[in-house]
Amino acid sequence: MTILKSLLRDESGATAIEYGLIAALISVAAITAFTTVGTKLSTMMTNTANKLN
Repeated sequence: MTILKSLLRDESGATAIEYGLIAALISVAAITAFTTVGTKLSTMMTNTANKLN
């Protein structure tokens, strides 16, 4: 019974899951930002190339 109580009090697994979720959210935000910047940069380069021709 004491082993069960100690397992219920142990929160180290919950902390690891929280850090994993935070890392996943940061990754999604970074990918979204990089995709947006990449698309806008590509459009800008295409417009510049078209003006030079």
